[in-house]
Amino acid sequence: MIDLLFASTALHGKHVLITGATGGIGYETAKMAAACGATVSITGRNESKLVALYERLKPITDESKIAMFAADMGFEDDRLKLIEYCEGKLGVITGLVNAAGIAENIILDELDEEKLGEIMHLNYTSSVLLTKEIYKKMKEQRKGAIVNVASLSGLRGTYGGTAYASSKFALIGFTQSLALEAIKSNINVNAVCPGFVDTPMARQLISKKAEEAGIPYEEQMTKIETGFPSGRLTTPEEVATTIIFMLSGAVGNLVGESIKISGGVVV
Repeated sequence: MIDLLFASTALHGKHVLITGATGGIGYETAKMAAACGATVSITGRNESKLVALYERLKPITDESKIAMFAADMGFEDDRLKLIEYCEGKLGVITGLVNAAGIAENIILDELDEEKLGEIMHLNYTSSVLLTKEIYKKMKEQRKGAIVNVASLSGLRGTYGGTAYASSKFALIGFTQSLALEAIKSNINVNAVCPGFVDTPMARQLISKKAEEAGIPYEEQMTKIETGFPSGRLTTPEEVATTIIFMLSGAVGNLVGESIKISGGVVV
């Protein structure tokens, strides 16, 4: 059972593709989109996790409204095959959520060209190139919504974020620039900028920080949470709810925005 702020028909008639669907934010977005009446295509690199999500979606919506395709967004062939398969099964994609990406804290002294390229490619370049292909048909249809999952780190620098923050700054720049082009075709492009979200990826980062500081994980978590005015991490459901709102088209004049979901860390 999913508690919804939106009607079960809020996304009726929309075909939403979610990348990084096996991660916390993508996972919750897929469930909410299905519960709101969308046809849903899910993709990720981990096929077993993707299958588990597919099974989780079946009680929420009709199986004929779900498409699953394991793919690595870093490869052009995977991106093109993904679009071909999902549109072949469910029709033209009218909603895109770019949630695939990686988070790594690396100071400049330890950053090499290979790692920089990996982070930029997965967090920025692959999202741009996938969007380009889907955007073509959205323009033909003269409708659509694109939501990029950026980060609070895309709005201000962070220690160790020389690569990660840069990739998210780039994604926000892309969001804002494309939004100005796309709105002429009735396509809304926006971004969400979560702070620390309670996902496996975030917990790995917290664990690494605890190890570096030589303190227990629980102590590091408490230090982080007490630094938030809200006193807690953001939940994946809170981010997903914001994404669904952006996909719904409820506010057609929401153009190129980067919505912060940070528990008050940045206001």
